[in-house]
Amino acid sequence: MTCTTRARYNFSRNSNKNNRTMPKDPFLRRPSNIPDGWITPFEFSNHRESPRYTETMAYFNKLAAASPHAKMFSFGVSPQGRDLNYLVVSNGNEFQPQQAHSSWKTIVLIQNGIHAGEIDGKDASMLLLREILVTKEKQHLLDKLILLVVPILNVDGHERISPANRPNQNGPKEMGWRTTSHNLNLNRDYMKADAPEMRALLRLYSSWLPDFLIDNHTTDGADYQYHLTYAIERHQNIDAALSRWGRDSLMPAILTDIEEEGFLAAPYIDVEGNDLQKGITIDATLPRYSTGYAAVQNRLSLLVETHSLKPFEERVYATKAINEATLQYISTNGSTLKKLNREADELAVQVFCKEQQPLPIEIACTAETTSFRFKGFESFQEVSPISGSKVVRYTTTPVEFTIPLFDRAEVLKSVVVPSAYCIPEQFSSVIERLLVHGIEVETLHSEHKCVVERYRFKDVRLAPRPYEGRQLVNCTVGSYDESVVLAHGTFIVPTAQRTVRVIANLLEPDSPDSFVRWGFFNAFFERKEYAEPYIMEPIAREMMQKDHRLREEFYKRLDEDEPFRDDPDARLEFFYRRSPYFDVAEMVYPIMRIIDPLAFARLSRSLS
Repeated sequence: MTCTTRARYNFSRNSNKNNRTMPKDPFLRRPSNIPDGWITPFEFSNHRESPRYTETMAYFNKLAAASPHAKMFSFGVSPQGRDLNYLVVSNGNEFQPQQAHSSWKTIVLIQNGIHAGEIDGKDASMLLLREILVTKEKQHLLDKLILLVVPILNVDGHERISPANRPNQNGPKEMGWRTTSHNLNLNRDYMKADAPEMRALLRLYSSWLPDFLIDNHTTDGADYQYHLTYAIERHQNIDAALSRWGRDSLMPAILTDIEEEGFLAAPYIDVEGNDLQKGITIDATLPRYSTGYAAVQNRLSLLVETHSLKPFEERVYATKAINEATLQYISTNGSTLKKLNREADELAVQVFCKEQQPLPIEIACTAETTSFRFKGFESFQEVSPISGSKVVRYTTTPVEFTIPLFDRAEVLKSVVVPSAYCIPEQFSSVIERLLVHGIEVETLHSEHKCVVERYRFKDVRLAPRPYEGRQLVNCTVGSYDESVVLAHGTFIVPTAQRTVRVIANLLEPDSPDSFVRWGFFNAFFERKEYAEPYIMEPIAREMMQKDHRLREEFYKRLDEDEPFRDDPDARLEFFYRRSPYFDVAEMVYPIMRIIDPLAFARLSRSLS
């Protein structure tokens, strides 16, 4: 096998990691045009190994030193003290965001190792960058592109290395760990931004605002013939024109290209219990994930998922093929993509802020399906003597069968976006997260009286177990208007900005990835003050004596509501809630909404 510009990789189906014959001499697979010193650790190991952090960064730094068209930068530091690096590749010296935005070139971010055990993208990027910067057979890609390449995002997880980290994965010899040193999954963290690595990445993303994101992964699950699967947003969570371009223009061209290279690809395979007969679901991805996050930023992201049961060698070259095909298509069609991105930013403000059309915040697939011809392997089930239940066994016999593809979606929840959100100054940790998303935040420099809309929480249920270090919340809200005096220092988030989708998904409690759902405001579900029964009982007597309407309401409730009548605590609670001692802020969301554009215009005069 050679690695020429149009190499076709005729990979056979892997059976297992022990019976595949590999050439012993790594140079048998070395492209003939590679200068001395530029063979990658992946190639030198006969495609069995992926380099450690130090070796990886040394290779990327070597690329930067060898070419005037590449520079290495740090965008943060991991909790264990490792630099988070990215390589900027440009033939026009656009090595800073402002220079890049002033150019007409298309900016593409390639992100590797967000799950550090799924590291195919790192080695594929080394091969592709070598062809751009050293052997220069792909240097034409830089004529219209600026590349940002993150070799490893989860650098601490990358160095928690072991041959036993991913039992479902066929190589490399050793691999990193899925989560960070804080045990957080970065590909669940895009919105809440708990991890230092994610906050650094979001600052990088919002400053460069790439036109397109490629997120390289390796997936496990069912066995099938496809070398890789992919996902790109197509539902109501992204601008409709971008969705059409990704679905109807970009992906058909990419798939044709990689199939000519000898690789099979299919939509990302999300099935219930590995039962492929139930079909594949193409959901609208939540913004906690890379593809869903790019969507709320009015951008497209391609999720690349090589198949973990395929040998490491095949996965690396498959990743390289789809990355290269994507860059080639975007290079040719970058002006169209940039125009669509710009229009998506403008349309989001026009539609959701000026016209006040509802913004979708929860989307789900319907029962409607289309047919999909699936390339799998024959399988059967047998009872396991270990678990006592049925387990699936895959054979090496290829088979094709038709399955349902759930690719239609409907909006379950939407929200009319206010003119602005008002956040009390004590919630600075929320503001810090808004800022890393590229959201513009202003501050009141004097008190301001206005009418706001507020939410009161109802039906609050906390998850029984933590998820990604947080206690998730399920709740409903009821709204009411209140006249308030906003204090000096209150943070104001105007919604008429290109990040309006991000703002609403973070600040609206009904959004599945809101700060409320992620548990940032759980303290507001708790009662902090209370009255002992022996204190509340005489107070209740006095309240009834002074207020005959209250007395009539209480006795009517006793007559009509048997559970209330039989519950001493509920009866005292009736009076406590109506007493001056009750905390009126209990179960109230502290972030307020300004609905009226004229009210916001008046408030704007007090902004710094």
